[in-house]
Amino acid sequence: MAEVKKENWFARTWHKVAKYFRELKSELKKVVWPTPQQVLKNTAIVVGCVIAVGVFIWLFDFVAQIGIDALIGIFH
Repeated sequence: MAEVKKENWFARTWHKVAKYFRELKSELKKVVWPTPQQVLKNTAIVVGCVIAVGVFIWLFDFVAQIGIDALIGIFH
């Protein structure tokens, strides 16, 4: 029987890396990229939500601080 010589580690790894990038390129061609207007709209929505949640957390923290200070004042 003839022995089949196995490729060395570097060659096998290089082939895997090359295959990965070929497949990556193929998949990126299928992506539907958003328009600049969509990106701007989505960014504005995210910034608005972050500000709204931040204000809500600040308001809750402020009310909780007043309540805790009142309780400490009553029992102190």
